[in-house]
Amino acid sequence: MASPPSAVLHSGTVPVLELLTVPQVMARLQIGRSAVYDLLRTGQLASITLGRARRIPTHALTDFIRTRLEQDAS
Repeated sequence: MASPPSAVLHSGTVPVLELLTVPQVMARLQIGRSAVYDLLRTGQLASITLGRARRIPTHALTDFIRTRLEQDAS
């Protein structure tokens, strides 16, 4: 039996939170490492730090893209 996708709600109440690495965000946005860190530094892209590792929640990436699309549309 296949496991449910990570975007599916777990137990019907708590969403599963997927965290992305900087290289994963680089690949999704097709930008370089320093550009991702600039977005993080300026607060345009939210992240958390786990020890020395930086992780970006998928919803933060989605919110960033949505905001940029809205800015470009106006």
